Amino acid sequence: MTITAAADGSALGNPGPAGWAWYIDEANWASGGWDHGTNNMGELQAVLELFRATAQYPEQELKILCDSQYAINCISKWMPGWKKRGWKKADGKPVLNQEILKELDAAIKDRKYTFEWVKGHAGHDLNEAADDRARAAATAHQQGTAPDPGPGYTAGAASAAAASTAAPAAPAEATAPKSAQDTAATIYELELGFLDPQIRTSFAELSDFLHPGYQEVTRGGGLLDVATVRTQLEAGAQLPATGEVQVLTAREVDRDLALLAYRMKVEGSTILVVSSWWQRTESGWKLRFRQETVQQ
Repeated sequence: MTITAAADGSALGNPGPAGWAWYIDEANWASGGWDHGTNNMGELQAVLELFRATAQYPEQELKILCDSQYAINCISKWMPGWKKRGWKKADGKPVLNQEILKELDAAIKDRKYTFEWVKGHAGHDLNEAADDRARAAATAHQQGTAPDPGPGYTAGAASAAAASTAAPAAPAEATAPKSAQDTAATIYELELGFLDPQIRTSFAELSDFLHPGYQEVTRGGGLLDVATVRTQLEAGAQLPATGEVQVLTAREVDRDLALLAYRMKVEGSTILVVSSWWQRTESGWKLRFRQETVQQ
């Protein structure tokens, strides 16, 4: 029997009061949080708590619905390499959220599980329910009250309910969505991963986002490509700082090319207008071209 559950995190202010939640159905869910945390912490903790709640039933496979590319990539791609390096990134700096990641590494041992990316805030019943509870937990911490912990997991009934009530699944490959709307959501999530300060300090992680022909015109008029980024990061240099994103447009230009344009506030009052072109490849959507322009 497969247990299908959504896991989600929330942070008010990011960082700020934070929450996590996993959800199967009304009789099987849990939530919690912290007075101060990040959205990424909430995403990872939600997955960890789901594994813990179902630990007594290791024979049951977990199908985890996640709207966070960061959480999926941490567990599915990057964590084994971080572990081999003593929970350090390729540049030797400590991995963020490593306490949660270490607990996840232990929790997933000998477990059967798969991840499926779902578009957030798009009416997917399980994802919306997990998001509501994670946000409620964060709000409770903001208000100084105890969040509702939920009923937890009830074996058997939960698996049957999940099988019969789960919303229609997202595409099996998150990097190859069927609709233009899902493509827009995918490249937005990938761009946020590319902008993540932790990811941008490690070529091993950042390279997962880059097309082999990637080029970027920087805010200072410089030109980056894959080789230049590798050289800079391996030499200990930093890529330009990133900031909060205000999307202008996200759309599919054709089946294999998509555009994301947005404003980003960095370095005090500087506002950038950014255009990112993502290209579909055999290994998913990859960043092909990006340009930052200082808004006058």
